[in-house]
Amino acid sequence: MSSPSLIPAQTKAVIFDAYGTLFDVHSAVGRHMAQVGPDAVRFSEIWRTKQLEYSWVLSLAGRYEPFWTLTEQALDYAIARFPDIDSSLRPLLLEAYRTLDAYPEAQQTLQALRARSLHTGILSNGDPGMLNAAVDSANLSENLDVVLSVDAMQIFKTSPQTYDLVLQALSVTAGEVVFVSSNRWDIAGAAAFGFTPVWVNRLGLPDEYEELPPSAVISSLEQLV
Repeated sequence: MSSPSLIPAQTKAVIFDAYGTLFDVHSAVGRHMAQVGPDAVRFSEIWRTKQLEYSWVLSLAGRYEPFWTLTEQALDYAIARFPDIDSSLRPLLLEAYRTLDAYPEAQQTLQALRARSLHTGILSNGDPGMLNAAVDSANLSENLDVVLSVDAMQIFKTSPQTYDLVLQALSVTAGEVVFVSSNRWDIAGAAAFGFTPVWVNRLGLPDEYEELPPSAVISSLEQLV
């Protein structure tokens, strides 16, 4: 069983970030590692970094584009950074991103939380089309009560408007929500909103945003249960 510090007694819902938390964002390049070549790891990191950077810049500028559009633009940037990588891989990489691998413990964790009568869901920067494709591909839908996209608010996390989608969808208060993310910046946003944030720090990264700490740090989703 999880400790009280992870899932407090008043919790009614456990909500997950999608990309990097339930789904391995580097599995798209991983499926084509041999074709991408020796720069595959760095290439995948830049693709992900630019995808997020574009979301933050647009939000601060008061503009919005669907996350899939930003994913395409970030991939184009990564390809331009690595001219030795065959640009004809672009459609294969994008298709792989739509059907990212879920982390091995994701399904079992969701099932265990549902067995405890907790609502489960996703709150993601991903737009509905890409989220539905990923959830369906990983067969997670039957263990999720809601799949929420910031597309409804036309602004990306960490805007408070995005976290409020959870309260609207499930009729809960912020204090009744445990929010789980592998992205430390997302944990900071969830903490500021009033969620109980649990950071999945798979890589053992140093902490940051000290004024907005996680309530707990885990290395794998299965530690929730």
